[in-house]
Amino acid sequence: MNHYEAAFILTPVLSDVQMKEAVEKFKNFLTENSAEIENEEEWGLRKLAYPIQKKSTGFYCLLQFAADPALVSKFELQLRRDERVMRFLTFRLDKYALEYAQRRMNKKNEEGK
Repeated sequence: MNHYEAAFILTPVLSDVQMKEAVEKFKNFLTENSAEIENEEEWGLRKLAYPIQKKSTGFYCLLQFAADPALVSKFELQLRRDERVMRFLTFRLDKYALEYAQRRMNKKNEEGK
């Protein structure tokens, strides 16, 4: 199993409940296909660097997960089919990126206490 991060931008027209519902849909897809969710971050509503589909803001979300490489293409297909997703990026973490992500997650957990 490889480690991946998927960052995606949801349309700003959604309410908070609809945004969380969309993220849950993607998390459920991953867990149903034997992926392990390691970290989830909702960065909230942010201004975009340039307009996408005539929108200047979007909800940013990040999922970090461990999965079989064949699952990534199926996951990206789910992201493409959902009209709430404006953009997404999925990439495999190498050992250095994985160490950095774990340090970032530990720091976030320490600040939350």
